[in-house]
Amino acid sequence: MKKKAGLLFPISALPNRYGVGDFGKNAYELVDKMAKAHIKLWQILPLNPLGYGNSPYQPLSTHAGDEIYLDLDDLKKDGLLKEEEVTYFNSQVSFVAYQSVRKEKEKLYRLAFSRFVENVDYQQFIKENDWVYNYAIFQVFKEQNHQKSWIEWEDKYKNYPKNQSFSLLPFEKEIHYHIFLQYYFFKQWQDLKTYANQKGIEIIGDMPIYVGLDSADVWTHQECFLLEEDGTPSVVAGVPPDYFSKYGQRWGNPIYDWEYLKTHHYDFWVERMLAAHQMYDTVRIDHFRGFDTYWQIPASEPTAVIGEWVEGPSYDLFDELYKKIDDLSILAEDLGELRDEVYELRDYYHLKGMYVFQFHYHYDFDFDKVVVYSGTHDNDTLVGWLTSLDEEEYEQVETLLEDYQEEKMYQKIIHYCLDLKANDVIIPVWDMMGCDSSCRFNVPGKIGSPNWEYRLTSFEEFDSYLQVYQSMVEQSQRKEG
Repeated sequence: MKKKAGLLFPISALPNRYGVGDFGKNAYELVDKMAKAHIKLWQILPLNPLGYGNSPYQPLSTHAGDEIYLDLDDLKKDGLLKEEEVTYFNSQVSFVAYQSVRKEKEKLYRLAFSRFVENVDYQQFIKENDWVYNYAIFQVFKEQNHQKSWIEWEDKYKNYPKNQSFSLLPFEKEIHYHIFLQYYFFKQWQDLKTYANQKGIEIIGDMPIYVGLDSADVWTHQECFLLEEDGTPSVVAGVPPDYFSKYGQRWGNPIYDWEYLKTHHYDFWVERMLAAHQMYDTVRIDHFRGFDTYWQIPASEPTAVIGEWVEGPSYDLFDELYKKIDDLSILAEDLGELRDEVYELRDYYHLKGMYVFQFHYHYDFDFDKVVVYSGTHDNDTLVGWLTSLDEEEYEQVETLLEDYQEEKMYQKIIHYCLDLKANDVIIPVWDMMGCDSSCRFNVPGKIGSPNWEYRLTSFEEFDSYLQVYQSMVEQSQRKEG
């Protein structure tokens, strides 16, 4: 089987006329371009509702999708919006202005909802997704409490999952507005995924190992997490000091109560993984090593320096997942300094790990066991990374790539990655296009702008770089024989 080449291209980074990438015509156009260029893998980032700092790794729900990705043209097609009602905004801005885009799109979503008539499909969607009603309640209660975290809500809202002490009748219309958004999110996403699959392109989705503290998941399943009586976390997740940060990363996500989950057959995780399995062809699990051992930080600590390693659920959890979910395909994010047991866990279930050129170019690897990347959403761009190397490191990279004829060093790296003996190679769009550090998608440990904001304003420049990438893929496949 020929090597599969792929692109890491977040939905939010797609060009379009509405200030943020979405499930509309440019997503379909990207699929067409990839198919024509023989690019078989499209990796995206989590699509869940963005939480604190617009991070997809602090989602407001592990099941719901972020309505910011809804295609307004599809709502026009369904007669819920009129052409003259929809204006374009931030179409030529090379970053996502999340707050202003949400404000503009919400006006149109509410107008569309005012014309929406419930149908059989809508009722079936609610019936098949028992999480959606609780998520809608969560969103309505956030509005009632000025968008504060649920821990700071008035007691009657905060404790609703436990005692349901009041009627939801006054909120019913607003609840159905949020269900309407989810209905269209999954309808549009499944249409796009089906189109990609029909074109021979597999979707690699992304799942954070943890959920956000301020999420519908924690609010409705408090028993599944290590929380104090008032809902605040006893301990939080993160990683100790490493390559990215001398103080480590204090993510702040609550830690699972793995003992409780085990006695309940890991139902929370089975439902979570089943939902991701239905959305994507392969699920990349971020911070896979946390299933083996995880860094537990006292909630009172301001950094991740002080903490302890705690053993995770390991084989227990994965046995349950594979027993209950057929054809589950997982990609393990296994980066960093890991103990042998992490790789043993990965290999026991025949999972692929990750090779990242920026980290691993001077190491030997078993390429049958990894997907190759030039970088990830957390790395600097290749061009930015190359400028950061000292003279000795740069010479090492030059020596490694001396047989490659491309003019630019970053293109030599991409070609080298394609030539490695791995079945799958994925290149981030900002690396393929030779972008500098101003296009870096995320800096770990930092919160807010410009993280997660990079986007293309058109496909014009992208097309020429895709042709170069296609040529490299074809050359590599010919070498492979």
